[in-house]
Amino acid sequence: MTMSRSTKSPRLRPLTASVLTLLVAQGLVGCQALSNTFGSSKVDYRAKAQPATPLDVPPDLTQLSSDPRYQPPTGAPISANALQGAARAATANAPSATAPVAPAGTPSLRIERVGNQRWLVSNQTPEQLWPQLQDYWRANGFTLTLDQPQFGLMETDWLENRAKLPQDGLNRLLNRVFDSLTDSGERDRYRMLVERSSQGSEITITHTGASQVVMAGNTSSADQVRWQSRPSDPSMEAEMLARLLVALSPATAAAPSAAAVAEAGKSVASAPVSPPRARFEGPTGSTTLQVDDGFERAWRRVGLALDRGGFTVEDRDRSQGTYFVRYIDPKLAGAEQPNFLSRLFGKDKPDATGRRYRVKVSAQGNSASTVAVLEADGVAAKAGDESTRNIAQLLLNELR
Repeated sequence: MTMSRSTKSPRLRPLTASVLTLLVAQGLVGCQALSNTFGSSKVDYRAKAQPATPLDVPPDLTQLSSDPRYQPPTGAPISANALQGAARAATANAPSATAPVAPAGTPSLRIERVGNQRWLVSNQTPEQLWPQLQDYWRANGFTLTLDQPQFGLMETDWLENRAKLPQDGLNRLLNRVFDSLTDSGERDRYRMLVERSSQGSEITITHTGASQVVMAGNTSSADQVRWQSRPSDPSMEAEMLARLLVALSPATAAAPSAAAVAEAGKSVASAPVSPPRARFEGPTGSTTLQVDDGFERAWRRVGLALDRGGFTVEDRDRSQGTYFVRYIDPKLAGAEQPNFLSRLFGKDKPDATGRRYRVKVSAQGNSASTVAVLEADGVAAKAGDESTRNIAQLLLNELR
């Protein structure tokens, strides 16, 4: 009979005693050098087999390479007189001390919130923000698997949050020095959506999680390790949004600190919450929602709700207000293969490929919209259809 047990706790991978003893001895030698990196953090994503992030030069130093005051003469032996002469010539032609070396102006940034949904509002355009957002994900250890500025979409690879591993005593030493020995059994992925607005841009971040489980085999097969989805974590979305706020703020971008992230986290957490803005429309069993937002905001919030709800968005048509989605019932996750008794009595394996739907957003004036869950061909679901009703309820939980 197929059984599963979660492997939430960190695991020590097999290693011979002699090799482990040698590694520990080497690690203790460098312990003092590494002690300054042992600060606690809620987030610690480190991509493996990825080159180190290049050193970021502060904006006020980026012009040094082209300034002759900092480059010796070439083509002749270097002397003190030559260096002094070059310095005097460069000083005479140098701009005044008041000339800015970085772009002037501070972009306006703020956090807005409805329910559990939060997003960052900036007065910069998506085109201005895009390279900064790419740098943001790289700085946090991620590689972008989707980088589509034409759709305003970024998606990261799956990474382990090493901050979830025990950080006390020997465990902390092992986690830092011997990175490949332990594993939390969890992975995280993020999706970022950048929407153009009348004020500039609005940026949302959604989290997707996966946990490793061991599927116990039967008499004819060995145990199998699989990854299963786990619910999105709003606290991790808030953490990454706080880090983005720090990365985009000129006052903290050059030298982000734990204190700056903590202060930004307070701003994200304290963003005022709006009253409920969504409800079912029509009789009991309806699959249509009434949302107290104009089309632009309702469209963005529905997209965010679909990401957080575990839907696969296969296509979208903003001009028609339609998302084309596929949804897999969480109860079928990990059930692609029938268990021993099911095979014995000829039971078919469940269909875990998902069912397709359309989610249509329609404007109702300037300040309200409807959100309808439809069948794959665009027609209304049959009365009493449990699947579409459940999907509408999932959307309501995110939109209210």
